[in-house]
Amino acid sequence: MISSVKHIFSSFTSSYFRRFYQLPIIKNSTLKPLLVMFSPKEQCIIEVLDEKARSEAAQRIKIGIYFATWWALNVVFNIYNKKVLNAFPYPWLISTLSLACGSLMMLVSWVTRIAEAPKTDFEFWKTLVPVAVAHTIGHVAAAVSMSKVAVSFTHIIKSGEPAFSVLVSRVLLSETFPVSVYLSLLPIIGGCTLTAATELNFNMIGFMGAMISNLAFVFRNIFSKKGMKGKSVSGMNYYACLSMLSLFILTPFAIVVEGPQMWSIGWQTALAQIGPNFVWWVAVQSIFYHLYNQVSYMSLDRISPLTFSIGNTMKRIFVIVSSIIIFRTPIQPINAIGAAIAILGTFLYSQDEIKSLIFSIKEGSRSRSPPLMGRIAPSSL
Repeated sequence: MISSVKHIFSSFTSSYFRRFYQLPIIKNSTLKPLLVMFSPKEQCIIEVLDEKARSEAAQRIKIGIYFATWWALNVVFNIYNKKVLNAFPYPWLISTLSLACGSLMMLVSWVTRIAEAPKTDFEFWKTLVPVAVAHTIGHVAAAVSMSKVAVSFTHIIKSGEPAFSVLVSRVLLSETFPVSVYLSLLPIIGGCTLTAATELNFNMIGFMGAMISNLAFVFRNIFSKKGMKGKSVSGMNYYACLSMLSLFILTPFAIVVEGPQMWSIGWQTALAQIGPNFVWWVAVQSIFYHLYNQVSYMSLDRISPLTFSIGNTMKRIFVIVSSIIIFRTPIQPINAIGAAIAILGTFLYSQDEIKSLIFSIKEGSRSRSPPLMGRIAPSSL
C-alpha cells in the first residue's frame, strides 16, 4: 500500500518546499499511512521579518519625504508671498493669481494625462459651492493679514483656528466635546492673546484678517464634511476643483475691490523698485501656493489623521521660525512665549480630537462626523 500525504497549510508559500515528497513503498499492511509535517526554516522566518522591517522603514521614509516637501513648499510660498505683498500691497489680486496658477496647472495635467481627471457631476459642483465660498474668504483674509503684519504673527493667530472650530460646532451644530478639548483651548486663546498684546508692529487689519480667515476655514471644513461625504474624488483633484470654483467666485470681487487701475499703478511701482525679479516673485508664490496645498491634500490620502495633525503643527513652527530668521522680525521673549503656548495648545487639541474620533468609532457612535476634510483639513497658510 502506498501511503498518502496530508498537506499542512502554513503561512509560507510552496516555493519554500518541494512540490512532491516521494514515499517508499510499505509492504507491511498493518502500518497506517504516514503523516508528513514540515516546519519552516529559520532563514525563512528571518526573511519575512526583514521584509516587514523594510516595509516599515520605507513607509517612514515616505512620510518623511511628504513632510519635508510640504514644509519646504510652505516656507517658500510664505516668504515670496510676503515679499510680493511688501512691494505690491494688493492681496485681492495676489490671491486671484494664486488660484489662477493652480487651476491652470491642474487643467494642463488633466489634458496631458499627467494626472487622471476626476469624474464629477452637477451634484458634486453644487455641494462644492459653499466650500469654495468659505475657502475664498479664508484665502483672501489670510492674504490681507499677510500684507499688514509679519508672517510669524499671522501664523500665530492662525493657530487659534481650533477655538473657532469648537465654538461654531458647539453653537451651530450642537456638537458636544470632552472636557479635555475645552481645556486644550485655554493655552490656545491665552497664547494668541499674549502674542497680540505684545506684538511690536501690531496692526488691527492684519489681526482681523487672520481671525476672519480662521472663522472662514472652520466653515469650509464643516461644509466639506457634510457636503462631500461619500464623494470618491482624490485629495489632489478635490483641491483642484476647489481652486477653480474659488477662482470663479473671487475674480469679480477682486476687480470691484481693487480694480485694474490700482493694479496698473502698483505694478509699475513694484517693477521700478524691484526690477524684473518682481515678476519671478509673483510666479514663484503662485506656483508654490498650489503645490504645497496639493501636497497637503494628497498627504491626507496617504497618512493617518494623527500623523497629519502632528505634521501640521510642526509645519507652523517651521514657517514661524524661518520667517523670523529670513525677515529678521523683531520679537520679544514674552511674544515668543505666547507663540509657544498657542502652538502647544493647538497640538494638544489635535491629539484629543483624534482620540475622540477613535473612541467614537469603537463605540459605534455617529454623533460626530469624521474629521477627514474637516477639522484637520489643511489651511491655506
